[in-house]
Amino acid sequence: MTAPTSPTRYQLRIDRVKKIVMEDTKLGDAKALALAVRMVHELDTVPEPVR
Repeated sequence: MTAPTSPTRYQLRIDRVKKIVMEDTKLGDAKALALAVRMVHELDTVPEPVR
């Protein structure tokens, strides 16, 4: 039996963005998740000095 693992920092960021997207739009769970993943990915590609 394996112990439950805690979510990664990446997953926590995805969940936070997904929650905001769902609060401010009429998107469903799957579409909000897809948009959240895309948004977090894009933010991760911004060079550190620009952030």
